[in-house]
Amino acid sequence: MITLIGKDLARPGVSFVFYGPAEECKSCRFKPSCVDSLEKNRKYEIIEVKDNEQKCPIHGENSVIPVVVERADIDLLSNSKNIFEGSTFEYSAPECSENCEYHDECFPEGLVDGDKCIIIKNHGKHHGECKKGYKLNKLTLGFVI
Repeated sequence: MITLIGKDLARPGVSFVFYGPAEECKSCRFKPSCVDSLEKNRKYEIIEVKDNEQKCPIHGENSVIPVVVERADIDLLSNSKNIFEGSTFEYSAPECSENCEYHDECFPEGLVDGDKCIIIKNHGKHHGECKKGYKLNKLTLGFVI
């Protein structure tokens, strides 16, 4: 999908989480091609940068550039026992209320309950100690759409 992003961020491989439109976006003529195609709290990766710079008061450099984005792959620590590359599953957040150093990896931004995911890469056992005693694996997930 195509969206607009600040000129200084418009590079292939850059990823970002869309937290929703700014107040100024509501009346902008570029809103349909900029923020309307993005889903709130989702992580995207820039695949391609287009030409055609536009003015935008939201960004520090006062301009945006069209980019092609896809939902970004997400790294996750999981205690699932049935983990193998290529398998698909519906994500459900783990039952954990610990606030440990691995929290952000167990609850990564851009991933919500009910997402249909595919395991792109199983990086193997995570060597850190889980406070809940879970045996964790580090995974890279893609999305099944």
